[in-house]
Amino acid sequence: MKNEGSETRPKIKFKNIIAHFNTITHHRHIVRRNCFKMGLYWQGLTHDLSKYSPSEFWPSVRYYQGTRSPLAAEREATGMSEAWLHHKGRNKHHHEYWNDFTHNSTNPGGLVPCKMPDRYIAEMIADRVAACRVYKGVDYKPSDSLDYYNLEKKVVMLHPYVKEKLELFLNMLAEKGEEETFKYIKKEFLKK
Repeated sequence: MKNEGSETRPKIKFKNIIAHFNTITHHRHIVRRNCFKMGLYWQGLTHDLSKYSPSEFWPSVRYYQGTRSPLAAEREATGMSEAWLHHKGRNKHHHEYWNDFTHNSTNPGGLVPCKMPDRYIAEMIADRVAACRVYKGVDYKPSDSLDYYNLEKKVVMLHPYVKEKLELFLNMLAEKGEEETFKYIKKEFLKK
């Protein structure tokens, strides 16, 4: 029995297996370096390990392009990304992990963003920088993470605290660079 939409799924190419493995491994190395600079050693070591699981790896290989996330290509081709649904449910540095339902008079049964712990906000910054570095390559600049956020911020559900901190750090990255931002996160933000 064929999976729904299997006729439109691209075939797995060997070169994409190697290329995607290299991309996610490179991304993890950059995140690890960034997390270590913030004192987040365990998070740096365990960041995005689910990307190597069959549920995420094989769809990402299938939709691999090298210039952007394969999850976007999967979503465009099939209407959703099963790999993303798996990933966001296992990785606390994604704000989508922290969405929940509420049942109250102002929002009966609606989805609400919850406050993320600070260490996962810091890892989210490390992740966003690494993603921009990987996909932009030599064209990367410290403002890229802020630029990307500005494109999505009108449709993203964030807890007010998370939004405040995310915007603070993305603006700091754009203005002062990675070293100063990561130092501030380690010495000020994570020490309170």
